[in-house]
Amino acid sequence: MRASPGVGRSYAKALFELARERNQADAVARELDTVTEFFGSEPDLRAFFSRPWIAAAAKRNAAAEVATQLEVSPLTRDFVALVAAQGRAEHLGAIVAAYHGLQDEAAGRVRARVRTATPLSDGERAALAERLGRALEGKQVVLQEVVDHELLGGFVAEIGSVLVDGSLDGQLARMRERLARG
Repeated sequence: MRASPGVGRSYAKALFELARERNQADAVARELDTVTEFFGSEPDLRAFFSRPWIAAAAKRNAAAEVATQLEVSPLTRDFVALVAAQGRAEHLGAIVAAYHGLQDEAAGRVRARVRTATPLSDGERAALAERLGRALEGKQVVLQEVVDHELLGGFVAEIGSVLVDGSLDGQLARMRERLARG
């Protein structure tokens, strides 16, 4: 079953509100990453949670045990157990992504996926984050850098549904288009 963004956001919002009330939002985010990474590396565990004939109580207990072994907080442990018992373990990745989105939104941050031809230096990374932040009305931009050897030079930044093409490939395509139009 494909993970639904709506399901992920609903669960994430409930957990985020609880974590904020308890001043544990950052700790819970780190713990969710740990749990998700572990679940992702264990295909037998994923298969166990995806089987509809396994009782919800067994899934809850197994998830709670895994979370306990990973030494996460009681809030994260109980949340992971609830998600498993509700048959939503396959949505855990979407839930964690939505949680991080809520956390970023509350902090005034946005994440930008940036493709570059070569790795950026620290100075280039800071300058690009600052320029993108100014373009986004002063939001703090967190860069997720990916080296794309297909690019000739420059960068392509994806921020939500916004695409900023500062690549040499994009400039050449725009020039080609202008020349074709005459």
